[in-house]
Amino acid sequence: MAPATTDALVTGGTGFVGANVVRELLREGGTVRVLARPHGDRRALAGLAVDVCDGDLGDPASLRRAVQGARTVFHVAADYRLWTRHPEALYRTNVEGTRAVLQAAADAGVRRVVYTSSVGALGIPKDGTPGTETTPVTLADMVGPYKASKFLAEQVAIGFALQGLPVVIVNPSTPVGPWDVKPTPTGRMIVDFLQGRMFATLDTGLNLVHVRDVARGHLLAAERGRVGEKYILGNANLTLTEIGTLLAEIAGSRAPRVRIPYAVAWLAAGCMEVAARVTGGAPRASLTAVRMARKRMFFSAAKAERELGLPRTDVREALRDAADWFVEHGYVTLARKIA
Repeated sequence: MAPATTDALVTGGTGFVGANVVRELLREGGTVRVLARPHGDRRALAGLAVDVCDGDLGDPASLRRAVQGARTVFHVAADYRLWTRHPEALYRTNVEGTRAVLQAAADAGVRRVVYTSSVGALGIPKDGTPGTETTPVTLADMVGPYKASKFLAEQVAIGFALQGLPVVIVNPSTPVGPWDVKPTPTGRMIVDFLQGRMFATLDTGLNLVHVRDVARGHLLAAERGRVGEKYILGNANLTLTEIGTLLAEIAGSRAPRVRIPYAVAWLAAGCMEVAARVTGGAPRASLTAVRMARKRMFFSAAKAERELGLPRTDVREALRDAADWFVEHGYVTLARKIA
């Protein structure tokens, strides 16, 4: 039996951004189907009225089943790892998986597709100004297999748009907020800070955005986005030191005062990677992450604000919501209540 008609299919709905997209869709009264691996972690969907369709990006038959009857497809699923022993797995999921989802959507005649890319696939101006959707960039500019795979996947999405699939691309910056179950590298940074483990910073910067705004941006892209266009879903450009200061204000603690030289961070990450290969674990910091930190990931979301109406929640609220969620769900034990 073919699946019933549904307003939206969300791939990656068990992940950080995807779970928040699901919540925004449900808040609007939509019916939602989620593609999830049979034995995957579904904690982010606990208690939600969604139709879970077992499947995998590497299983075309499961994708065809999942897209049947869906009016809109939000392809959020991705392998987000900055370090792995097997980089080919990233390309399989992020590039070929995207191709398979978009092909299934095209075959099913889906009305609109929103593909979740990343600002990591965009260019960064050499003069220090924020990057935009049109900043020149090539595959050679990508640092590490994750960014390279997302760059190539974005090219796949653009190719489908040129062939007539009504796909819109969104490029989230660095989302923070609730339901970061794994957590993501940024979520881990917040947890480490709250636990008193973040005693030093690197000279780098990120564009922070509330994950709720990112989720809302997905829905706005489906409603108002132009086919084939990219939209940066971001908010505030902050140095790592500034982020530490905001977290200190929220937690009522002292901000990191030490800055780690790049060479020291490189050496430490290299040692952690060697140890990870020996022990079978994962390094707390990877060489790819350190290489990425050499550039400040500053971006402008002006296009999404202008064309989509992307909201701009204060990043203090985003960091506070993230901290509250981590405390409430047992990731952190604090001696004092968060301000």
